[in-house]
Amino acid sequence: MNRVPDRYAVLGNPVAHSQSPFIHAEFARQTGEAVEYGRVLCPTDGFAAALRAFAASGARGCNVTVPFKFEAPAFAASVSPRAALAQAANTLRFDADGWSADNTDGIGLVRDIEFHAGQTLAGRRVLLVGAGGAAAGVLGPLLEARPTAVALANRTAAKAETVAARHAAVAERFGVRLAVVPLADPGGGHDVVINASASSLQAAPVPVPASALAPGALAVDLMYGPAAEPFLAWARAAGARPRDGLGMLVEQAAESFWFWRGVRPATAPVLQALRERLAAR
Repeated sequence: MNRVPDRYAVLGNPVAHSQSPFIHAEFARQTGEAVEYGRVLCPTDGFAAALRAFAASGARGCNVTVPFKFEAPAFAASVSPRAALAQAANTLRFDADGWSADNTDGIGLVRDIEFHAGQTLAGRRVLLVGAGGAAAGVLGPLLEARPTAVALANRTAAKAETVAARHAAVAERFGVRLAVVPLADPGGGHDVVINASASSLQAAPVPVPASALAPGALAVDLMYGPAAEPFLAWARAAGARPRDGLGMLVEQAAESFWFWRGVRPATAPVLQALRERLAAR
């Protein structure tokens, strides 16, 4: 007997480019979960109305993407600690007794770095470039992975100081040295450099010098596709291992799937299928 699928979607503006429907269709096929996943384009000033309408249609949950992640926690009765720390949520579950919010971006990045890229974070030096929503979303889980140090670099130092202060207790709990460093001179010897700034999206130059990279460092851009290519080329030229944001995209989706369904899909085959799908375009 066929079950009526539970409905989910990604809400944002824009969303036409989103690969989330493909990813969640693969998860559903793999796990046998009855899930239907789509896209909802929200007016820039109409997120609340679009969200409530989608939930009222009988949907079970949603992902939230730019520019609405900062608005999403306010609609939830229960907000996970990592979403509260980031002050942003990318996942909502429409529970009958009150909605729940989570932020799966950071754990998605950590899992991609450790499992797909094969780079242990514990005991390493990490440079995180940016202090906006993307950086705030990943910093907490990065600290929980217990690197030796995380340096935070941003064009506006005061913004980086604010993000660092909010994460100071987490850094102390996990024994991580967390510091704000100058964007133009962030120091050298970083084992992992993560670009969470808007530079790739804006087709701007890579905002930190290649001297920030340790020999053979992993250089990760949270973007993927053509937007990430300049950063990846910069990393290759510097002798680093370049990595785009596709693995993070799949891993954060898997964490959302688990948050909704209590089932954790295998991500490696879905990541491979996604890379093949995009390469064929």
